[in-house]
Amino acid sequence: MIKDQNIFNRLITKGKYKKNNCFVIYKDHIEENLTNFGIAISKKYGKAVERNHIKRIVRNIIDKNRNLFQKNYNYIIMVRKDCKNKTFNELNDSMTAVLKELW
Repeated sequence: MIKDQNIFNRLITKGKYKKNNCFVIYKDHIEENLTNFGIAISKKYGKAVERNHIKRIVRNIIDKNRNLFQKNYNYIIMVRKDCKNKTFNELNDSMTAVLKELW
């Protein structure tokens, strides 16, 4: 899990990205043989309970779709406000669509 603000900023400024109405996903190559993730949600999304709930859903989607993430990359997944009233399956389809474009 990526938590360092410097890594977040470097990924956002130098990484490739794709977006749709629910997610913006940034990726950047790293030398290590790992795949790291960071999840970012604005406070405008809602209270902490709502933000934590969507983070749990996003982590579950990541675990379910590990094969769509390339090794040796850092990923930042930014959740947009339009995700608020979507079901799990709609969010899963949305994220897989963005990941396939990012390949």
